[in-house]
Amino acid sequence: MKIINGGVCAATGFMAGACHCGIRKNQAKDDLAIIYSQSLCQCAAVYTTNKVKAAPLKVTKEHLKNGMAQAIIVNSGNANACNESEMENANKEALCASKFLDCDVEDVVVASTGVIGQPLPIECIEQNIGNIELSNDNSLKAAHAILTTDTVEKTIAIEFEVNGTICHMGGICKGSGMIHPNMGTMLSFITTDCNIQASLLDEILHENVKKTFNRVSVDGDTSTNDMCVVMANGMAQNAPVTKHTDSYPIFKEALRFVMEELAKKIAADGEGAGKFLTCTVKGAKTEEDAEKLAMSVCSSSLLKAAMFGADANWGRVMCALGYAGVDFDPESVDIYFKSNDEIIQCSKDGMALNFDEQKAKEILSNKEIEIISDLKQGNEQVSCWGCDLTYDYVKINGDYRT
Repeated sequence: MKIINGGVCAATGFMAGACHCGIRKNQAKDDLAIIYSQSLCQCAAVYTTNKVKAAPLKVTKEHLKNGMAQAIIVNSGNANACNESEMENANKEALCASKFLDCDVEDVVVASTGVIGQPLPIECIEQNIGNIELSNDNSLKAAHAILTTDTVEKTIAIEFEVNGTICHMGGICKGSGMIHPNMGTMLSFITTDCNIQASLLDEILHENVKKTFNRVSVDGDTSTNDMCVVMANGMAQNAPVTKHTDSYPIFKEALRFVMEELAKKIAADGEGAGKFLTCTVKGAKTEEDAEKLAMSVCSSSLLKAAMFGADANWGRVMCALGYAGVDFDPESVDIYFKSNDEIIQCSKDGMALNFDEQKAKEILSNKEIEIISDLKQGNEQVSCWGCDLTYDYVKINGDYRT
């Protein structure tokens, strides 16, 4: 497996494009994107677990009942959720894409992101979709168009070998605020030219979501529009990936790598974030225990605030472990803070150590920090990802709508 350039256009037969259609007031910011395959794709998706689901998700679910798609249309600036015309406008958005691309409307995936509760100005899309220029090197342009409060585009692409054939996979995503597991709140679009059936693709996607996007937390909020979509057009012409052959773990690992890289990029670009946090729990009895404990630490507002202040307040780690709902022995826990090649132990067997506070502050002043909790009760280890909690998070969300 090798990292390459190209994002969602790295795989054979995929193109992308974007334009400013007028949903957002900032005319310098593109707000409409399309990802398109030259041939029909096997397709799978995972959606938010929020009870309130935006119309684009409902339309996409209906369109993907047959496991096939050829295009994705995405708008930013408006979530098209919780308004009287949301279903009508989501269907119209799919129709716009199908006419523009000359494909069946049922083969269009629809996604939206932005403010909830306001009608989508569908006429902006209808009148300006023709300004999109599709190209096999426009992945970054599409990645930029789908951003909301994100500060950077999030993209990854890889090359890997299946049954002696070189395949490619790439993805883009957006997500900065309203980020918490049970889907991993964001929009993520992944493309591959690997030959794999939709049913198997769906199985692998769901399994990988649990260990990637569902291990990210920025602020504890799960949005109404979250969606992860994978399209596979088979244009690499490899022998089909099947479950009981060597190709299965290869494809599964490739998809997990892409999803994990995108998940980490979301965590690192959390709203107002200054630091990327990796919260690792090791020595757990089960993987499920390790995950619950790591997510509890990663989601703690007090711990996140301490990381913003470079305060080695390891007691907040212990506290978060303690309310995670997992049975473990607090008197066996060791806690460490790590950055780059430097590491400091702050507690041993659940009790404070006389550690160097200045060295700890220096470690926690770096941009990437790992918080390690060693339970010493088993062999399982899990890492989850998040960010610090800063003043800027409140500033961003204090007037997000207005």
